[in-house]
Amino acid sequence: MFRFLVRRILGAAVILLIISALVFVLFYAAPRDPARIACGKVCTPETLALVRKNLAISDPLPVQYWEWLKGLFVGRDYSSFGHCDAPCLGFSFQSREPVLDTILDRFPTTVSLSLGAAVVFLIFGVGTGMLAAVKQGKALDKIASSASLVASSMQIYVVGVFATYLLVDQLHLLDRASYTPFTDNPAKWFSGLLVPWLVLSLIFTANYTRMTRSQMVESLTQDYVRTARAKGLSRRTVFFRFAWRGAMGPIVTIFGLDLGVLLGGAIITESTFSLQGLGMLSVKAVGTNDLPMLLGVVLFAAGAIVVFNIIVDAVYALIDPRVRLA
Repeated sequence: MFRFLVRRILGAAVILLIISALVFVLFYAAPRDPARIACGKVCTPETLALVRKNLAISDPLPVQYWEWLKGLFVGRDYSSFGHCDAPCLGFSFQSREPVLDTILDRFPTTVSLSLGAAVVFLIFGVGTGMLAAVKQGKALDKIASSASLVASSMQIYVVGVFATYLLVDQLHLLDRASYTPFTDNPAKWFSGLLVPWLVLSLIFTANYTRMTRSQMVESLTQDYVRTARAKGLSRRTVFFRFAWRGAMGPIVTIFGLDLGVLLGGAIITESTFSLQGLGMLSVKAVGTNDLPMLLGVVLFAAGAIVVFNIIVDAVYALIDPRVRLA
């Protein structure tokens, strides 16, 4: 298992290095001049030259990337901004604050939104899919399949506006979406994120219901499940010890990818409910041409996906020994 994880971690490090190089080139080799963007509206030639020197973008692109990459490990000095401690992602063109500090400040909002929604769609999605598989062909199976098909075709920005209007403005059942740190007020943290959790989890619940049902139906027809039944094991034991474990592999894989994407920034959900997380941060960075901030968010999101891929590989190896022995 240790060698298995080491291989995955080394592979992930190489992937992150390649991603960082590609993203850096895409952003800093763009037709628009990063120095002119950072200089602002009132920009004299002297100021523009100083900005180029401060950002070290007068050097060839490989040298720029090497200096930026070194900053991740040893920090970096900027003439106009000061010293940036490692891991350094640079300074925002707009706020003049370190990019990493801004990302870490917004990250708790995205974490709260993502993990809360994940708990909801896992419980309801996997649970409903398992019930539908057990009741295959019956009324419950048909209702669950139809409902998941309808829900998966909905859009978050439509459902979010409708849910806010109905549950918050008209019926006054739930609080308007907002973020309060959990350590400040746990009750307000929960009530402020409940509507975004329900809306974000709606589409995911539908997908996991269909996926779990199909995997469970296939697993229940496998030879090892028939053998377990022939040995006289109880229906509960056959279902959870054999069929359920065999069906969870693909679900764990997809869940890891989904959670990594959500932690990288649930852009549409945060925009719909005006939650100041990584998604909204990336939208603002695009609108203001804040290249260092956008570069930092993209790399942070890529890192989240890669990390959760490693976790998924480890969990998958625990579920299926054939994976770690291969």
